[in-house]
Amino acid sequence: MNNWIDQVAIVSGGASGLGNATAHALVVRGMKVAIFDVNQELGESAAATLGASFFHVDVSDPASISAAMDQVESQMGTPRVMVNCAGIGPAAKTVSRGLPHDAAMFAKVIQVNLLGTFNCASQAAARMVAAEPLDDDGIRGVIINTASVAAYDGQVGQVAYSSSKGGIVGMTLPMARDLADKGIRVCAVAPGLFLTPLLAGMPEEVQESLAAQVPFPSRLGKPEEYASTVCHIIDNSMLNGEVIRLDGAIRMAPR
Repeated sequence: MNNWIDQVAIVSGGASGLGNATAHALVVRGMKVAIFDVNQELGESAAATLGASFFHVDVSDPASISAAMDQVESQMGTPRVMVNCAGIGPAAKTVSRGLPHDAAMFAKVIQVNLLGTFNCASQAAARMVAAEPLDDDGIRGVIINTASVAAYDGQVGQVAYSSSKGGIVGMTLPMARDLADKGIRVCAVAPGLFLTPLLAGMPEEVQESLAAQVPFPSRLGKPEEYASTVCHIIDNSMLNGEVIRLDGAIRMAPR
């Protein structure tokens, strides 16, 4: 839909990985892209490279999100697309060496991954609601959240991460229903094993072992493939309230 050209898109976690690939894809499509990231140096560099705008945002802080949203609106215009890619994934078991999971760590993962996603989505939606529709369907905006196959197939040590991503899966349909009469679509993407900076930093043999677990294609996903899915969701007006597994048919083993 050509209506998206020159419209504003926000990508949280856009300084690297899936978010960076998404920011690049949206710039190429002619959108004005705002990168939200907590990493100032990486974010400024990414924005300069892509021709995007950078805003220093801690998604675990609703006030930080709100302040950045106000800046985006005043400097760039009303956001029409919100893609939530910011997230963390520290590993810890429920009990390890007789000690319980660190409560502060668990809370931090929920705060960044789940509450950060929700607050970015809800604050963006509040701004979209006030805007004029872009087409005959009455579309005012699209929100795309990043879940994970860990929401369904959480592995040993992923109890916090899986909980946060399961929450994103769980809020997709009710959020889409909440916003349906306002012309805002909501979907989520649940990636499998993707070549993000985290995996790229692992030894080659570890990467190969992980890639071999993917039924087909037997390789790690490319961030550009995630970005392509985001673009399709934006373009396809009937995609709403859906969580799309993007995983090469993998079902994660316990370890």
